[in-house]
Amino acid sequence: MARHRWPRPRVCRGDPVSVDIDANREATKYAFREQVWRVLWALAVPLFRCSPRPFFGWRRWLLRLFGARVGRRVNLYPSARFVMPWHVAIGDWSAVGEDALVYALGPVTIGSRVTISQRAHLCAGTHDYTDPTMPLLKPPIVIGDQAWVCADAFVGPGVTVGDGAVVAARAVVVRDVEPWTVVAGNPARVVKYRALKSAGAGGVGS
Repeated sequence: MARHRWPRPRVCRGDPVSVDIDANREATKYAFREQVWRVLWALAVPLFRCSPRPFFGWRRWLLRLFGARVGRRVNLYPSARFVMPWHVAIGDWSAVGEDALVYALGPVTIGSRVTISQRAHLCAGTHDYTDPTMPLLKPPIVIGDQAWVCADAFVGPGVTVGDGAVVAARAVVVRDVEPWTVVAGNPARVVKYRALKSAGAGGVGS
């Protein structure tokens, strides 16, 4: 079977349709105040990452100090990474696991009783690749109440994961996820629907 060959774009110096990396690097992507906060947060990160595992209250306090809205009894594990935490909101009883990355160039809202598992990546930042200067875009991410983003999953810019939804391990989510669905794969697709057991059946009450 013959492979389709896509036309290759011209990329050469002086070509007006070439990607202009110099212009991208010289562009002001952040206000001065935000740049200062980024430096201060970089200095504070070791206080977060080197704290003992049970010190959840300390890590909640540290994120709040930098403008994050963090609810009650939220478990933030020490190797979890937050970029620009002042754009982050996390509801009560949620958890962000080991080595998870919350890349909050834009707003990231995590609901209540949500689990963000180890090495999951919430990416609220991208570039307009149709513009030669590749300007920075910051579409928000919303993770609904009682959702679960499993290990190594990627949630892309502008995505809303509905209440109770499950993003399977290593799934790549680039479109909104309907409430109480289970999505898997790359790109992620619905594979089943989630139903909680009643408390009388030994599961979590709905």
